[in-house]
Amino acid sequence: MSNPFITPDALIQHWQGHRRLTRRVIEAFPEDKLFDFSVGGMRPFGALALEMLAIGVPMLRGIVSSTWETDFGRDPRPKSEILRTWDEHTKEMDALWAKIPPQRFQETMKAFGQYEGKVHDLLLYAIDNEVHHRGQGFVYLRALGIEPPAFYERN
Repeated sequence: MSNPFITPDALIQHWQGHRRLTRRVIEAFPEDKLFDFSVGGMRPFGALALEMLAIGVPMLRGIVSSTWETDFGRDPRPKSEILRTWDEHTKEMDALWAKIPPQRFQETMKAFGQYEGKVHDLLLYAIDNEVHHRGQGFVYLRALGIEPPAFYERN
């Protein structure tokens, strides 16, 4: 067997770096614009943040348990609640990640009852989804005259 391109430990560290940056984007967003501002017909950033919360940890829970949550609260809420949940999920991710056996990354699953793929592809989708929506958040912040965090600073 050849060495993998990226180890599971390196992948979760990569994802957590993205999460730290995404948290800073959420934090920078004005409370009064979180669910009321959009550009070009895109959803408000608050809705995007809730989608990210509905994918990350629920994806990991499903991968670990083969049980998929499909009822996610997407109603607007205060930024402080989104950040609190974000922080709770960030901690939970590490605990869940430790429960994924190495062979599971190559297994095929049907995430949320509808998205079938190899576990590693499902995880990459969750990361890609976050990066995509964070990019929208960057556009929104700039449109509001707010300098977004540097995209390369993931500490």
